[in-house]
Amino acid sequence: MRKYNKSFVSREFILTSINGYHWRIKSVLFSERYLLRGCEKTVLLTIINLFNSFIFDLSIYQNMKLANNKILITGGASGIGFGLAERFIKENNTVIICGRRESALQEAKEKLPSVITKACDLANETDRIELYNWIAENHCDLNVLVNNAGIQNWMKIGDDDFYEKANDEITTNVVAPIHLTKLFSELDSLDTIINVTSGLAFVPFSQIPVYCGTKAFMRSFTLSLRHSLKDSKIEVIEMIPPALNTDLGGKGIHDAHPAVSDFVESVFEQMKEGKTELTFGTSEDRAKANNDTISEYFNRMNP
Repeated sequence: MRKYNKSFVSREFILTSINGYHWRIKSVLFSERYLLRGCEKTVLLTIINLFNSFIFDLSIYQNMKLANNKILITGGASGIGFGLAERFIKENNTVIICGRRESALQEAKEKLPSVITKACDLANETDRIELYNWIAENHCDLNVLVNNAGIQNWMKIGDDDFYEKANDEITTNVVAPIHLTKLFSELDSLDTIINVTSGLAFVPFSQIPVYCGTKAFMRSFTLSLRHSLKDSKIEVIEMIPPALNTDLGGKGIHDAHPAVSDFVESVFEQMKEGKTELTFGTSEDRAKANNDTISEYFNRMNP
């Protein structure tokens, strides 16, 4: 959701170049080696002020544009996805949500009349391709992809259906967002990719071992993706929620955790500040953890 689309040059390159010239001009202006006349000093001071203004404008330019976007949110009918859809609509965005269950999409539509819905099973490669083709044909101005959809299975390696459940999680939580990222990066209008990972990407919870592994993968993938696209027009943002009061993993499991609305408010404030790694509550500490604190967190979560 950057505020520019064409002829993109990395902000870091521009700032480095400007600061270099800025420093050279100031050294001439204030050095005793150069005897400058009043008019010459005035010209140099004007140039310095222009540089200062441009650097400030560039920093504002980089911050996320939160309104007037067209956004696709996967898994947008419930949980974090619905919370993001609701808030983006309030910010005057056009929001498309997709999900497997028509009933859930219809319920979301009743709560958010302006939302556009599309039934899609992201675990199915054909459905993912059809979703992209539908967007490209009907919403070719889409500029934001939010990879949010995910499933969470509480299980142990000894369970008879462990492999089947693990395969489902890996397909939905890893393969699908990778595929969608590749597909939608072909849209000329795309300027933002938001990946929803988890605080569990940093410190795993042993009762949901594969889910934690998929989020660790998406954390790593997002870091690499951001670096590989740093000189393109596409900005890569990571949302890192802690456990929230949703039905992820089963009804009632997360009832004691913070509300989705609190998380959404926090990440929107961080996006306004131009941040690209958005944390909340315990996920902030985990994202900053080192080996010692990770061990401490792990032992506390897995007694």
